[in-house]
Amino acid sequence: MSQPTVVICIDGLDPEYLDACELPVINNLVSQGFLHMGRSMMPSVTNVNNVSLLTGKYPSRHGICSNYMLDSSKGIGTYAESSEYIMSETIFQRTHISKNHTLFVTAKDKLRSLLSQGSTISVSSERPPDWLVDEIGPPPDIYSLEVNGWVVQAATFMMTRYPSDFVYITTTDYAMHTYSPEEKESIRHLSIIDTAIGNLVETHPSLTLLITADHGMGNKSQMVDVKHLLENRGLNPVTAIPIIKDKYTIHHSNLGGCMYIYINSKYINDATDILQNAAGIESVYAREMAVDELNLHPDRIGDIVVTADKNVVFGSPSEVAMPAKLRSHGSIHETKVPIIGYNGDFDGFTFHENRDVGRFVFERIL
Repeated sequence: MSQPTVVICIDGLDPEYLDACELPVINNLVSQGFLHMGRSMMPSVTNVNNVSLLTGKYPSRHGICSNYMLDSSKGIGTYAESSEYIMSETIFQRTHISKNHTLFVTAKDKLRSLLSQGSTISVSSERPPDWLVDEIGPPPDIYSLEVNGWVVQAATFMMTRYPSDFVYITTTDYAMHTYSPEEKESIRHLSIIDTAIGNLVETHPSLTLLITADHGMGNKSQMVDVKHLLENRGLNPVTAIPIIKDKYTIHHSNLGGCMYIYINSKYINDATDILQNAAGIESVYAREMAVDELNLHPDRIGDIVVTADKNVVFGSPSEVAMPAKLRSHGSIHETKVPIIGYNGDFDGFTFHENRDVGRFVFERIL
């Protein structure tokens, strides 16, 4: 690698935010490079898409199909936060073999534990090393508008101290879950990120930069209890896995637009019929159909996959109350994402999906 390649995943950067905010740095990068509107992977959640970005593969290949999954070997639910669950080679693992220096900086420590294997240095804002805090100051709270600016600032500083061939930066979507694009807090949040990216490019002018998102974001007004729908019709037992579920419940209350349903095989046809006729449910896939149409791994999803209408999330009122104001993701309606490229050899390469960012690094950089 003759110059550093930096990939920034701005968590939850729905294209509406680009339309609502004045972002002089990003707009300047676009004017000198490109902006394409692409698609994220389904389900449109953090873990699935960050792994696709770092492998260039569909979930059917890398195996991460949710934030939270049913571990069939143990019969219990588990957070998909360990590198052992990833079934494809990541950029970090490839560059480790070639002895290139790499850097991974993230807001969420769950992504550090999931994605950092093979990286030379990995840092999260939730568990920063003392030496970094001494240099740039302590990170803001994970539930703040300022934390993502710190993440980009940390990467900028660390690239100076530890020159790196490949750098992956990924933020948190607390602000997107909390504020609509036009709200003043949202505009301030994106301005902080824009300024930090400007400092990154000014400090490291030779870099090739790619910016995208793991998923979009949308307002939600209705909750549908899929488990109750089926059990109320006598189909027992039903295990419903909220694929958005993670430890950052303040973001989304574990309410998202996709769910995996585990049910006795003799009930699958009846369950599919019930769900297809239920209000608030947009699409219903038996396992084989989900594998084919959504590019999911058959061993990492339920017997049935359901996706929600635009304003709907899945959950149980016995477990969580529907927030008065909820913005979330997970469905097909949050798959539209921007893809921005600057200062790179992009000629002849097509970016249709966010995973193409990782594919570009594998094919053109490594």
